[in-house]
Amino acid sequence: MQVVPRPIASPVRPPAPSAIAPPPPWLAWLTGHLVVALVALVAIGGATRVMEAGLACPDWPLCYGVLLPGRQMNLQVFLEWFHRLDAFLVGLALLVLAGTAWWQRRFLPSWFPAAAAAALALVAVQGGLGALTVLQLLPAAVVTAHLATALLLVALVSATDQRLRLGQLASATPAAAAPLALPWRLLVALAFALVLSQCVLGGLMASRWAAQLCLQAGEGCSWLLRHRLGAWPAALAVLSLFPASLMGLAGPPRPGLRLLAGLAGLLVALQLALGIATLRLALTQSAVTVAHQLTAALLIAVLAALVGRSLPVATSAAPPQEMAHG
Repeated sequence: MQVVPRPIASPVRPPAPSAIAPPPPWLAWLTGHLVVALVALVAIGGATRVMEAGLACPDWPLCYGVLLPGRQMNLQVFLEWFHRLDAFLVGLALLVLAGTAWWQRRFLPSWFPAAAAAALALVAVQGGLGALTVLQLLPAAVVTAHLATALLLVALVSATDQRLRLGQLASATPAAAAPLALPWRLLVALAFALVLSQCVLGGLMASRWAAQLCLQAGEGCSWLLRHRLGAWPAALAVLSLFPASLMGLAGPPRPGLRLLAGLAGLLVALQLALGIATLRLALTQSAVTVAHQLTAALLIAVLAALVGRSLPVATSAAPPQEMAHG
């Protein structure tokens, strides 16, 4: 009798090294909402400063010793109280994000848990600086550090959000993950760094009320001059992004680059117009001043998103495959 050999078990071929595992959709949903909440937080903080409401709640973390100061409530108290409420909710959301990212780290992009932990650390620093601004009666250095930390948090979450979305897109279209040219990435990084530096300089000027002193008494004008001179190289760097994307400086086409570069150009033009209008109106129109600060936060978010879209797309290891038997 002839013996028929039994088929030898053969493993299923593993996916190609270039295969990209898409991040879960809920991650991008949460980070996108966090970007909006953080930009709103910066805008409300700007309105609080412009309306001189930074000490409207004289204690911290409560306001007049209670969670909701109904008897003392007015516009200034509401701004300061709502600013704290928004910060608390954002911190809670980032805590949930960091905890979930660590718990589910085996199924997420390798870089994401570290980014979520960094965002949580920044919001903790932000909360501490917010407490110091009240307890130390608005010292200029602490107020500026509070703003700078908020902008860094906006940038980190925005870049994280766009990198997640790019990972989702690249899982379906691997060509979208092609590495971009170094000159493009350097130009994007330069534009972001110049705008962030300009925002921090504006925060230093605002925390010292230098613009008001310069316009009213001719004092502290050096801060205003530095801010005006620094606006032009930052604006030129941002405005060069869209033409550079059209000329192919980025290299392989990647979805979203031209849209974000064009949006950044529109925002920087609006920011320049609002800055000029603020000075022409001698800072008498609070709405214009707050719009100037809101546009700055939006510009940081868009440039950070452009940084996230320009970073390399990391591949994720696929889950282990079981043996297939014939």
